[in-house]
Amino acid sequence: MRGVYLPGGRRVDLRDVPDPEPGPGQVVVDVKASTICGSDLRAIYREHLGEGPEAYQDVIGGHEPCGQVLAVGPGVERIRVGDRVVVYHISGCGQCDECRRGYQISCTSARRRAYGWQRDGGHAERLLAEERDLLVLPDSLTYLDGACVACGFATAYEALCRVALAGGEQVLVTGLGPVGLAVGMLAAAMGAPWVVGTDPSPERRALARDLGAADVAVESAEELDDLLGGPAGGAEVTVDCSGVGAAQLTALRHTRRHGRCALVGEGATLTVDVSEVIIHRQLTVHGSWVAPTWRMAELLERLARWDLHPERVVTDRFALDDAARAYEVADAGAGGKVGIVRD
Repeated sequence: MRGVYLPGGRRVDLRDVPDPEPGPGQVVVDVKASTICGSDLRAIYREHLGEGPEAYQDVIGGHEPCGQVLAVGPGVERIRVGDRVVVYHISGCGQCDECRRGYQISCTSARRRAYGWQRDGGHAERLLAEERDLLVLPDSLTYLDGACVACGFATAYEALCRVALAGGEQVLVTGLGPVGLAVGMLAAAMGAPWVVGTDPSPERRALARDLGAADVAVESAEELDDLLGGPAGGAEVTVDCSGVGAAQLTALRHTRRHGRCALVGEGATLTVDVSEVIIHRQLTVHGSWVAPTWRMAELLERLARWDLHPERVVTDRFALDDAARAYEVADAGAGGKVGIVRD
């Protein structure tokens, strides 16, 4: 079979590799869709950070896979051949406190392995996965829907749950990339009557409006002062998805007094006057990293109930052979999600 490797320096290698065989507790998935995440671009495609959970180990890339089960190994009980499945992209030890709570993303064991980072991921024809890392995809959702849930939409949903978004509350999203679009779409589905977004890209602002991810999308923080002024000032809930310090500060400054802010975008350094911006305004600030498996399962069920299809954020689709072009488009940052899709 063929698989995509990311040697760094904005290069993509397509290699022939042996087909995987399932061992005890393992499953082989015929990959139907595998989307590209901003963290792939930041920490692998452009340069290899090489430390901690972001240490890339020259494996097949792609940590957002979805597909159909081809084969199961000994001891597999829950998953069956033919099941349509989403891959939770962190394979934890299953024994540490974080794993036992469902947060394999935060697994503290040296045995922690992320698909597409330390073990083979979804940019391939087939994927070897642990049964415990698989969630069954509802019939009404597409494979591309599932790939979008595998990281991006689950990350967005977890952030909104962490800030306990209630119906009737205004939401501000800073950064309208794929995760920001997901936050806006989910916030609307969860009852937010008004979602405001901000992003420097006119293409992404237009896309957010077209998708219903933002009722209003503006370029600058100054424009938010007029939109979110009012007697109390700011939105009850803000979520930063930019991974840019200035935008994170914008989110904090435009959170209403006693409001809640979730920081989702990675890779930035934030400088903030803690007393003025956070303490004196009595904000609650959450750092939110991906989602636990049980929350992802809950999201899949609710997406089916809401008839909400995450694949709507995918603006560009490529075949596996065109993976290099797919990464170029994703790296340009002008559109929505980029997917590698197999028929």
